[in-house]
Amino acid sequence: MNIYDKAHEFAKELGNCPEVINLREASKGIEGNDNNKRMLDDFRKLQIEAYSQQMQDGKVSDEITEKLKNLGPIISTNPAVSNYIQAEQRFSIVWNDVLKILNDAIGIDFTFGMNK
Repeated sequence: MNIYDKAHEFAKELGNCPEVINLREASKGIEGNDNNKRMLDDFRKLQIEAYSQQMQDGKVSDEITEKLKNLGPIISTNPAVSNYIQAEQRFSIVWNDVLKILNDAIGIDFTFGMNK
């Protein structure tokens, strides 16, 4: 079996893992609902802004921290968005683990020249 066959086999397994199935199901609560999409978009924009500030300044501003803190309770009152974010976080853990396994198998440090 060649590497491409293994990749297809892995893709099939990944598509059937509980974290992916749950994420797919949770995404149905977002699709087709403009309010849910907007709430998720707002949350993502804030996350990106916080991440960018963390990378540039070494910390997140009090303003962004406060916005995130205020958005959390609002999101928790929306079961579809809250469920999606939780499913996405669970999938993210699996995905990061898989990437680590693959990177370890390659045996090359791809972080050369990058700040760690």
